[in-house]
Amino acid sequence: MKKTLKKIGKVVLIVVIVIAILLAALLIFLTATEYNPQDVEALSVPQGSGSVAVGEELSFLTFNTGYAGLDKDEDFFMDGGSGVNPKNRKQVERNLAGIADTLKEYPADVYFLQETDVDSARTYNINEAEYYENTLGMPGVFAYNYKCNFVPYPLPMIGHVESGLLTMSGLTVQSAQRVSLPVPFSWPIRTCNLKRCLLIEHIPLEGTDAQLVLINLHLEAYDDGEGKAAQTKVLADIMRSEYEKGNYVVAGGDFNQTFPGVKQYPAVDEENWKPGVIGEDVLPEGFHFAFDDSLPTCRLLSAPYMGSYETSQMFVIDGFIVSPNVQVNEVQTVRTDFAYSDHQPVHMRLTLTPVS
Repeated sequence: MKKTLKKIGKVVLIVVIVIAILLAALLIFLTATEYNPQDVEALSVPQGSGSVAVGEELSFLTFNTGYAGLDKDEDFFMDGGSGVNPKNRKQVERNLAGIADTLKEYPADVYFLQETDVDSARTYNINEAEYYENTLGMPGVFAYNYKCNFVPYPLPMIGHVESGLLTMSGLTVQSAQRVSLPVPFSWPIRTCNLKRCLLIEHIPLEGTDAQLVLINLHLEAYDDGEGKAAQTKVLADIMRSEYEKGNYVVAGGDFNQTFPGVKQYPAVDEENWKPGVIGEDVLPEGFHFAFDDSLPTCRLLSAPYMGSYETSQMFVIDGFIVSPNVQVNEVQTVRTDFAYSDHQPVHMRLTLTPVS
């Protein structure tokens, strides 16, 4: 009996040692291959031919596409659901086609897209950025928001991820930069977590030295709130600096924070993820939010969409911030009933106002 117990003990010890070695090897691998971008990185710009001048009206559309994997039938483990990756390639392809059709239905001079995969296991290595650019016939600039050789959780594991922000426009882009945002996570969680950024483009304005500055963003989601606050401060500082140079600034995307004055869609889920709250006091003087709270822009992924805004937890966290020299003419949340993503797009028309 004692010999049997000793043998079992040895086997258990060997198993524990092997697991420990494998975990250590995984941590070493993730640390050695961790994505560590520079604070500011120049990005290649497409050969756009469109021009814009002060006084003209422009249209924008922001859409968190949920990597074409978070359609109305999906839930997600980080939101209280159980889903991890899309079920199959056809599901991703169907959602991609639906998202592209939505973009075509609401044409814009500038598209801000978030959660766009370019080479991820979860989306069967489809280059979604390339798909949108080819389908709409519009060039784009891409910046990584999430790049990890292997995400080892949950089960099934997420695996390899390359995802980020895509700004598409036919306008002539003078320069584009990826600007890193503060990372609120420490080692080892940081190694396989998002490294968020701002995708900033500068577009010359005809007949003036001023530029139109476009800022595509997707701020922190699953933090304690300090990450969102730190990232929002960086955004505000950049917007202020650009406006002080005499430029026109339009920032848009998924803030993962509700906007001031939004009272619709009260909490029906007190247990799972909640967005932060962004206040007017974070904006540079004269800047203002542009959003539409007549419809929600995001749903909680604790369960599949039940077809009602009243029975599912909804939020308004997608929209824009514009500088004082930008006049917003219309903001409209596009109703898709979350058919292809856990977000609904927001369309905006604005005018670049002349200096008086």
